[in-house]
Amino acid sequence: MRFPEPCPVISNRLRGLLAEFGVVMARSDLALRRALADDAIRRQLPPMLQGLLDDLQQHWQQVRERISACDAGIAAHAKADVRSQRAQQLIGVGPLTADAVVATIGDGREFTHGRQLSAWLGLTPTQHSSGGKQRLGQISRRGDSYLRTLLIQGARSSLQRANAVALEKATAEQIWIRGLTQRLPFGKVLVAIANKHARQLWAMLARDEDYDAEAWLRHPMVQRPASKKAHAVAA
Repeated sequence: MRFPEPCPVISNRLRGLLAEFGVVMARSDLALRRALADDAIRRQLPPMLQGLLDDLQQHWQQVRERISACDAGIAAHAKADVRSQRAQQLIGVGPLTADAVVATIGDGREFTHGRQLSAWLGLTPTQHSSGGKQRLGQISRRGDSYLRTLLIQGARSSLQRANAVALEKATAEQIWIRGLTQRLPFGKVLVAIANKHARQLWAMLARDEDYDAEAWLRHPMVQRPASKKAHAVAA
């Protein structure tokens, strides 16, 4: 079980206390900070509540500062690691995800191929066989749930970038993502992107290779030699 992050829990508690006394604001940290600093609002509140709000606000600030320090430490560690730098070449993989990938799987060579890593992360569908027929179910959600969550969150970024970029400037992967959005529900699109990223990360780490957006062109199923019939037509 994953508990909510500490910052939203504290800020939601502050909003709840203020709402009980008729102070309602937008659901953003900036709006909350402005409300807490507004003297006109504070004068409407009981003195005991003001003290409680001050304590919670101080705690909230300390937690935010601590999280920022942790993020800076993770970013510095990821910057110093060649494998983390390589992983960040993928759109949607930032310092946090890259550091988590390297910390979890290292160079990835314990896995035979990328699909094995993807299955270990729970990003592949379960299979059910009956009467000689195979049916695919939902993703298994087994394995490292934290890393799986990071990859799916990163898939959101990749999806947003693919939808925002002009078609003539889109990469092959972004065109593929756009095609997915036309035929699959939003959740399945994110899982498909995360699945692809897991396989790409395995290939990059296990083979010590940088990200190559044109690597798919070298796949034997894509770049096939021209047939004799095609040569005859061309002649």
